[in-house]
Amino acid sequence: MENMLSKINEAAAYIRSRLQAQPQIGLILGSGLGVMADEVADPVVIPYGDIPHFPVSTVEGHSGELVVGRLEGKTVLVMKGRFHYYEGYSMKEVVFPVYVMKKLGIGTLLVTNAAGGMNRSFAAGDLMLIRDHINNTGSNPLMGANLPELGPRFPDMSQAYDRELRSIVAARAEELGIKLQQGVYVSISGPTYCTPAELTMMAGWGADAVGMSTVPEVIAANYAGMRVVGITCITDMAIGDELEPLTHEQVVRVAEEARPKFIALVKASVRTMPA
Repeated sequence: MENMLSKINEAAAYIRSRLQAQPQIGLILGSGLGVMADEVADPVVIPYGDIPHFPVSTVEGHSGELVVGRLEGKTVLVMKGRFHYYEGYSMKEVVFPVYVMKKLGIGTLLVTNAAGGMNRSFAAGDLMLIRDHINNTGSNPLMGANLPELGPRFPDMSQAYDRELRSIVAARAEELGIKLQQGVYVSISGPTYCTPAELTMMAGWGADAVGMSTVPEVIAANYAGMRVVGITCITDMAIGDELEPLTHEQVVRVAEEARPKFIALVKASVRTMPA
């Protein structure tokens, strides 16, 4: 496990050597939402492949580069593409960038994703503020020996998604006239989409949206003492008894169609978010 700390330190040192300013807020962009990184001013672009020990994105819609620069008066570090458990990475590899962000001094993390809507009041193209989550991946990034330098053995998850940050995002959505759903996100391992029976089961648990990411990173961020807020783009409806065939291309296309309101909401939120 000491090797893990060394890898985090080496990755953070390399990124820091490329930067002129201290990043304040981290953003992780999901499928089809990477265009948000184009809004960053005076960007420093670092391909994941250049960073020591960093995994590499293998999924369409995940470019695989860090973009660091100014966004609405804040210095942000943007992950343009994330890593997934289903790609064959271990959970510790999936969340490695979160620990690197923490080492760089980032205390606030905004996560985004594309997901299927399980709440019948939702519609494809809606944005959902994540109120809470359910970990249905079958694993946890904190399994194994604990590293006290990163966080406690048994981290609290009672406010996995920070109440103040959620209030900020909700207020900005109201000001912008953007309809913002709120709900519970359930994460599965993937890469298969769910069967009707699986969706019916998870809806019964109280889940409003289902996807293949985010929860591992949020667990790691809370463990490391970071404040987290999350926004989901509902790209399709995942109602068990009304399920229709789905492709990743459809998911990316709907996420791209939701781009204008997503960008507007993220920018307004970052502008008024404590760093």
